[in-house]
Amino acid sequence: MFSVDRQSFQSLSALALFTFAFLGSEFFFDSRIGLLISAEGVVGAQAMILGASVVGFLAYAPISKLAGGRRALRVVEAVGAIAALVTIAVAESTLAMQIAGCIAFFLLGSLGAEAHWSMARAFEGSPSLAKGAGAAYAAGILLQFLSNQFVPAGMADAAVLCVGVAALAVFAAAGERDCETAGQTTANSSQQSAPGGAKTAIRAVWLLALVVLLACMFSTLDNVVTLANAQGSISVETWPRLFLAASGLAAGVLFDIRERRYMGFIMFAVTVLSTISILAVEAGASPVIGLIVFYVSSGFFVTFFTATFLQLAPRMRTPQLWAGMGRAANNLCAFTVLGVSMMLTQSGIAAVMIASLILFVLVSVAFVGAGLFRLPSTVGEREAIQAGLAAAAAPTLEEVQAEFISRSGLTPREEEVLRAVTADERPLKQVADDLGISLRMVQRHLTNIYSKTDTQTRAGLTRAFFGK
Repeated sequence: MFSVDRQSFQSLSALALFTFAFLGSEFFFDSRIGLLISAEGVVGAQAMILGASVVGFLAYAPISKLAGGRRALRVVEAVGAIAALVTIAVAESTLAMQIAGCIAFFLLGSLGAEAHWSMARAFEGSPSLAKGAGAAYAAGILLQFLSNQFVPAGMADAAVLCVGVAALAVFAAAGERDCETAGQTTANSSQQSAPGGAKTAIRAVWLLALVVLLACMFSTLDNVVTLANAQGSISVETWPRLFLAASGLAAGVLFDIRERRYMGFIMFAVTVLSTISILAVEAGASPVIGLIVFYVSSGFFVTFFTATFLQLAPRMRTPQLWAGMGRAANNLCAFTVLGVSMMLTQSGIAAVMIASLILFVLVSVAFVGAGLFRLPSTVGEREAIQAGLAAAAAPTLEEVQAEFISRSGLTPREEEVLRAVTADERPLKQVADDLGISLRMVQRHLTNIYSKTDTQTRAGLTRAFFGK
C-alpha cells in the first residue's frame, strides 16, 4: 500500500504504540476507578486525565528544548508513566488513583507529542501520509483489542501497558536518532521547512476550531458510551472496537486519493453520519448499533485530525507543538465539554436535536474557513503553475541582449556591428555596405567583439547574443 523505510517504520511504530498505550491506559483507569465511584464519576475522572494529557502535549516542545538529552527525557517519562500505572493498579483510594492517572496521562501526552512529531518528519511531503496515520491508529487499536481479549484484568493488564509505554519510549528515541543521522534534528527541521505566513496561521486556527467542534460531537457520544460501559449495558473492549481499526485503515486509503484532494469532502460526509448517529442513540436505537456507527465515524475523525496536523506542522513556526495538536485539541474538548455533554445526553431528544443542528452549522462554517471545500492542486497542476510562473519571471530576449552588451562593454559602433552580423548570415561585405563602412572596419570591429565576448566564431557569437 505504501513503502516504509527505517525512519518511517520507527515513526509508525511509535504512533501505534502511543495509540495502544493511551487508549489502553484510559480504559484501564476507567475500569479501576469504576470499582470505587459511580458511573457518572468515572466520566468525570476520565475527563481529568484527558485534561492532563493535553498539558503533556503542549509541554513537550518547551520541555524538550530545555532538556539537553532527549534520550534521557524519554527514559524519565517512561519510568514515570510506568510507576503511575502501577499505582493505579494497586491504589485503594480515589484520590491516589486520580493523582496517579493525571501523572500517567501527562507523561503519555508528552510521549505522544514526540511520536506525532517523529511521524511528521518521516512522512513530510509523502503522498501516503494519511495511510500512515490510519495504519498506525489501526495497529494501536488492534493491540488494545488483543490485550483486552487475552490479558487478565489487574496487574497483568498493567504489566502489558507498562511494556507498551517502554516500547513507545524506545521507538520515539530511535526515531529521534534516525532524524539526527539524516540531518533532520528538531532545531534545523523548522529552519529547513520554511514556516508559512499569515494564511497558514489562519488556516491552522480554523482547523483547530473544526477539530474542537467535531470533538464536541464525538465527546458527547463518547460520554454516552463510557456511561453505558460503566453501567455494564455494553462492553467497549470487545468486537465493536475492531470497527475503529477498519475505519482508520479505510480513512487513510480514501483520504490519500489524489494527494488528499477530497479529504475535506469525505470528512464532511462522515460528520453528517456522526450527527445522525447521535440522534439515533438518543432516540432509542440499539446501543450496539449506535456504538458501531460511532466507532466507524471515530476512526475517520482520528485519522483526519492526525493527518491534517502532521501535514500542517512542518509549515508552522513551532512544528513540534503542532504535530500532535489534533490529538491535544480532541482531548481538550473532551475535558472541557464534560458537564455540558453530560447534561445534554440526559436532557432528551429535543435538546440533542437542537444542539446537534447548531453544532452541524458551526462545523460547516469551520470546514469552509479551513479551506477544506476547495480542491487543492495536484502535483501535475502545481508543476504547470510553477512552469508558468517561471516563464513569466524569465527575462525577455531584449533584456538578455541588453545585459550581454552591457557585460561585454561594447561601444555603440560595436553594438551596431554585433546586431548586424547576428541578424542573419549575410556576407561581411554586404554588412559593411549596409552599415556604410568599409569591410576592413567591419572586420576590425568584429575582432574586438570576439575578444570582449570571449567568442571565436560568428555562429558562437550569435548563440551567446541570443542566450542559447
